[in-house]
Amino acid sequence: DTLEAKVVQDADRLDALGAIGIARCIQVSTNLGVGLYDATDPFCGTREPNDRVNTVDHFYTKLFKLPEIMHTASAKVEAEKRMKFMKAYLIQLGMEIEPYS
Repeated sequence: DTLEAKVVQDADRLDALGAIGIARCIQVSTNLGVGLYDATDPFCGTREPNDRVNTVDHFYTKLFKLPEIMHTASAKVEAEKRMKFMKAYLIQLGMEIEPYS
């Protein structure tokens, strides 16, 4: 792989993370008829994630693994930053749905 190819792949992966990544994930899942989260275990605490059923599960099956496979150092730093935002989103989501579960 050329450096250019690695940079393009990193950029594509970065688009799957952070605020844009969350929006894209929800949009695609909605189009596929996938629910947002499992009401009994929203964050895969005691079950295997299944992103064909729950949008949030895709964070665990794929998205949170992306920082590890970035090619460039700068992409790894940015990916970690965006993943931190996504984890904060899940914390907030948990606080908002907790009274209803």
